[in-house]
Amino acid sequence: PVRLTMAPRGLSASGLRADQRDTLRALLDLYVLRLPDSLSGDEGEKYASDSALDSLSFLWAGGLEPGQGHYYRVQGPSLLAEYDNTQRGANHVHTVWRDPGRDFGRDPLAAHYANSHG
Repeated sequence: PVRLTMAPRGLSASGLRADQRDTLRALLDLYVLRLPDSLSGDEGEKYASDSALDSLSFLWAGGLEPGQGHYYRVQGPSLLAEYDNTQRGANHVHTVWRDPGRDFGRDPLAAHYANSHG
């Protein structure tokens, strides 16, 4: 995984083509659909506008072929969505959706690694 920095890293959504922006929105929707109903509406609406989407960045690290570990992050002022598939021949996925400003500074992915993967 790539260590979290509060300053977003990667490609700015504002520089993406229309089809790439649509793909980024579809990716965010996958995360929102997994949230409890009490959160999904508000979270889904946050990035519906173009200006809100422009505040995000996308970072990729790792391989592109099956079996190669890879990681991505979508990050903005109040969002960090991570996908980490770097273990067991890229056959073991971890995902995290969080708001770094509202989760008391916790890093759920790092905590999971420490507790479950020693």
